[in-house]
Amino acid sequence: MKSFILFLAGLALLSILALGSGGYLAYREATSPGPSEKATIVLLEPGSAVSTIAEELHDAEIIRYPELFTVMVRILGEQNALKAGEYEIPRRASVMQIIEILIEGKSILHYLTAPEGLTTAQILKLIESDETLLGEITVTPGEGELLPETYAFTRGENRDAIISRMTKAQDAFLENLWLSRANELPFSKKKEAIILASIVEKETSVSGERSRIAAVFVNRLKRGMRLESDPTIIYGLTGGEPLGRGLRQSELRRETPYNTYIIRGLPPTPIGNPGKAAIEAVLQPAETDDLFFVADGTGGHAFAVTLRDHEANVAAWRRIERERRRDD
Repeated sequence: MKSFILFLAGLALLSILALGSGGYLAYREATSPGPSEKATIVLLEPGSAVSTIAEELHDAEIIRYPELFTVMVRILGEQNALKAGEYEIPRRASVMQIIEILIEGKSILHYLTAPEGLTTAQILKLIESDETLLGEITVTPGEGELLPETYAFTRGENRDAIISRMTKAQDAFLENLWLSRANELPFSKKKEAIILASIVEKETSVSGERSRIAAVFVNRLKRGMRLESDPTIIYGLTGGEPLGRGLRQSELRRETPYNTYIIRGLPPTPIGNPGKAAIEAVLQPAETDDLFFVADGTGGHAFAVTLRDHEANVAAWRRIERERRRDD
């Protein structure tokens, strides 16, 4: 950047040599440190004239003379090269340095993080509430069609554009993994992989468990067993919002398309938007014969191949629950 500033300064100097001492004084002012004692954020709207930009920089106390800024831009022939955006102008930046920053066009980046497991409605609320984005949301992606990730953008980007980036990111990620998926998986469609990954995402937050949790569900599907996943029931009751309590026996027996204690196979849609690790786990599950798992009291799960071992693990978990209630 410094070399380009020197190049611009050299062009400016050559252009004003014919102006005599007055031109030299203008050049010296344009290359001298500016008045601002701290870094300053400025937002330049699209279509702003050079004179308007100069006035905004002057109002922000970044430059002393707006006329000088305008003249220097025109001497350099860069009237159409200044880019709109949000910029952090360094303290004491000279007019020439500011011109280079605006030509380079590296606006301040903002970030939006969509956590793994959120429903599409919840992610859209995050996008809607971000005040650095513009425009109404006019697209309606389906459940599970967005890739949870941190997305960088510049102030004023369109909300629909962010959503489009999320759907394209998931499509590209899934397409790449699909080609190297494990053999003999009990599903043949990408949508089915996302449905199962969304269940895995909700079942555990322990990264090292995901492929094993996925393997349990894969093994159960292969054997025609019901998935018996509590998060699917909750989604059928609340649309993915927190239930705020434990499931009731009546809810375990309630017939909904998402009650995997009753239906066989996968529910009709994902129950959220799975992250990369959950998708990877489903397409490359662990090699295990496990058919059951239950919480183990540490934040993870105890796994079992046989129903007898699983019932012992459940009994151990019930004891932990009773002890915790007693301590409370």
